[in-house]
Amino acid sequence: MSLPVISNQPPPHLVADFFDPTLGTSLAPRASSPSSSSRQSTRVQEQMGFVLHRYPYRETSLIIEGFSRMYGRIALIAKGAKRPHSALRGVLQHFQPLSFSWSGKAEIRTLTRAEWVGGMRPLDGDALLCGFYLNELLIRFCAREDACPKLFDHYVLTLERLGQMGASAAPILRSFEYALLRETGHVAQVHRLTRTQETVTPEAQYVFDPEKGTRLAQPEDPISWPKVDGQTLLDIESDYYQRPATRVQSKHLLRFLLHYHLGGEALKTRQILSDLHTL
Repeated sequence: MSLPVISNQPPPHLVADFFDPTLGTSLAPRASSPSSSSRQSTRVQEQMGFVLHRYPYRETSLIIEGFSRMYGRIALIAKGAKRPHSALRGVLQHFQPLSFSWSGKAEIRTLTRAEWVGGMRPLDGDALLCGFYLNELLIRFCAREDACPKLFDHYVLTLERLGQMGASAAPILRSFEYALLRETGHVAQVHRLTRTQETVTPEAQYVFDPEKGTRLAQPEDPISWPKVDGQTLLDIESDYYQRPATRVQSKHLLRFLLHYHLGGEALKTRQILSDLHTL
């Protein structure tokens, strides 16, 4: 069967440096080593996943950073994928659901088959750049071969939301950022006080200590810690970003938490989005 070629790549001068090709570490606190069953498996068949990043390997091959529901983030070598008549050449595109098969026990497995399974609208414009922002977050926060099916499902939902005509990107990105922090173990429920587990009061002001969680704001809190309304925390937990104050405060809070857990290192895609919007 002839597979379609999906041309949804952004201008090369915008995304050439989105990711460091050598990036293989993760900030996730959960175990980064593969499970025993994954280590023993030499052949995996037809796993749904996405291409997060790809870069050249030798003259004719590619290294793929993939994201699958059952195996999490995986590194695959696509041998001969750059050859003109390779069956993989037009398939390994970003933001389209693929069926992956691979083999091997090394850290970088060998991709044996990839098929386009379709069903998603291609991203373009700002939505496309937002998609690369999601991919950078997944590469930076997810350990390799650490399955995270809830986060995978949220990634699929986020791509579908971004693909809708006229969709506002900001609440979609906030929703994904919070799901990422939750599912990688960096943040617990923001709407509950860490010490007592009581639900926050909508009218009160809070801070989120990145090491200890939510508590009432105090005058001596670091100036870099965003102060947010209890209602904002309730809205974040409910995935509701229509309230204007929630949009502003959730952006500051989630950006602060991502920045903290990245050790202060900037995200390249976010900088590009910011630069484009200030032209």
